[in-house]
Amino acid sequence: MPESASPAFMTELAEQIVDAVNLDIAASDIPPDEPLFGEQGLGLDSIDILEIALVISKRYGCQLRSDDANNAKIFASLRNLAEYVAAHRSK
Repeated sequence: MPESASPAFMTELAEQIVDAVNLDIAASDIPPDEPLFGEQGLGLDSIDILEIALVISKRYGCQLRSDDANNAKIFASLRNLAEYVAAHRSK
């Protein structure tokens, strides 16, 4: 069973996202279940997702590949991303 992401870890990851793509909102204002990319939610694009994946890889040792068939699910929301990283991190 995958490790569940704690609220504290979701906040930490949200801070990484805000820093990675220079968002003009506070990490605490990112709703855990809202979409991260596309027209709804944060409105991030594919370049933003690449930047976030790079930060996650460096900080948590969790590899996110651009050709992963599960990326749409992984990046669907802060909660999904945090749960994936929590389950696959090596740092």
